Amino acid sequence: MIRHRPNFSVLARVSCRVSAGFLRGPRTWPNGWVRSRKTYLRDSGVVHALLGIGTQEQLLGHPVVGASWEGLVIENPIAVAPPGTRPWFYRTSAGAEIDLLIEFAKGGPWAVKVKRSISSPEPGKGFHLACQDVKARKRMVVYPGRESYRINPTTEVVSLPDAISRLRAE
Repeated sequence: MIRHRPNFSVLARVSCRVSAGFLRGPRTWPNGWVRSRKTYLRDSGVVHALLGIGTQEQLLGHPVVGASWEGLVIENPIAVAPPGTRPWFYRTSAGAEIDLLIEFAKGGPWAVKVKRSISSPEPGKGFHLACQDVKARKRMVVYPGRESYRINPTTEVVSLPDAISRLRAE
């Protein structure tokens, strides 16, 4: 007789690693519809080491560069957020998405879109629709550039250090 041990599903394994602190999976905003939440490795350096990426040139030429950047941008603002702040992920069934929704103890949430592009970091229509759904008080697109600028009256493109300093000031 062959006995089979119960198999852990991928979801159970991911949940274990989220609980252990290796992965971050922001919970889905209460009114957001999503089949599966996004999950990020909390330390992008671990990702790079596991993939044998040792230089910036290797990273920029690797397909993981976008996901690595997104994980870095999601993790850093959460790490410096004021006490009582909660991170969320928001996506609708139509595909409107906010990469990081930051809910403060007081005031409305901030919506953060992560873009790897320096030349055209503008978010799509879905981001703006999602921001309306959640009544975002502030809308930011975090990109790898150094300058901060407005792309419209409600949305600003900012560097990661600028986003972190704004969050600390909140």
